[in-house]
Amino acid sequence: MIPAMANVHSHAFQRDLRGVGERSDRPDDDFWSWREGMYALAERLDPDSMRDVAGRVYREMVAAGYGAVGEFHYVHDEANALAVAVAEAAVEAGLRITLLPAAYARGGHPRFRDPDVDAFLARVDWLRAWAADRPGVSVGVAAHSVRAVPESWLREIAAYAGSERLVRHVHASEQPREIEECQAEHGCSPIELLHRTTFLSDTTTVVHAIHVSPRDVALLADAGAIVASCPTTEGNLGDGVFPALAYRDAGVRLAIGSDSNVVVDPFEEVRELETGARREGRTRHALLAAYGDLWGELVRNGLASLGLSDGGTIEVDTDHPRLQGVPPEDLLRALATCASADVVRS
Repeated sequence: MIPAMANVHSHAFQRDLRGVGERSDRPDDDFWSWREGMYALAERLDPDSMRDVAGRVYREMVAAGYGAVGEFHYVHDEANALAVAVAEAAVEAGLRITLLPAAYARGGHPRFRDPDVDAFLARVDWLRAWAADRPGVSVGVAAHSVRAVPESWLREIAAYAGSERLVRHVHASEQPREIEECQAEHGCSPIELLHRTTFLSDTTTVVHAIHVSPRDVALLADAGAIVASCPTTEGNLGDGVFPALAYRDAGVRLAIGSDSNVVVDPFEEVRELETGARREGRTRHALLAAYGDLWGELVRNGLASLGLSDGGTIEVDTDHPRLQGVPPEDLLRALATCASADVVRS
């Protein structure tokens, strides 16, 4: 028996981009062109289709070894029916969920946007009241990104999260273009802007944080923030090399997420995180060597990211071909380097 993994960053609806998201043959195909297909998918969603896709991906998460999920939710409707559908699908699948309604002020798809920050916070209040008597459902708060949320909104959301003691999440520093646009608008990096607006804290999770400076890393460490890496999605989108060793050396807490759900396998996410760090440093002395129990480290940080104390347990089959013959004292090392979702027995 081992702790179930906490999946701190999911966009459930994007599960239906599997295969479809690979159709482009443009030589300049990248994250920004991938978004066009994602927008088309978001346009078609209604409460029934959202519940269907969320149910499918959440059942897959449970079977793969996840026990909790942070759903970074930014496809909105006035009645909050899409958010309710997502949360109910998680509970039905047997997955604890922290719903993270995400503020979106500009750019993107019209379905993502809120008219003003007060309307966004009113929506969060409604969801918190709705979730109050529903076991297995928690609510935090999110700002989509510094390109989608202006500086004044970041300040207000940070103040709200602080006063209400809510976890707060944000995408940041995923793409070089994002850095350039933030520098042009604000004269600083996305991480520096989060610091300036007091959005960074020890209850903040910054998702991706790939293209960062030493100054950025130091700010994240000083704030006690968590950085969520989503290795299979970041690889699929060609985001860049996650600076895991810089975060390790600075003492920044790390967690993992399945993000676009192109793959739902926490063991693969952990292995990609570890092997990416080894490639980055051309060393075998990376995260596993630093933490010993890398799986457990990511579980603990993931639960903290979601504001949860427990994500349940899973049973792994030590007779599975991937684990068969592994000495008991080396099982934790094997989980981080050799295992896959089909070692989960229950």
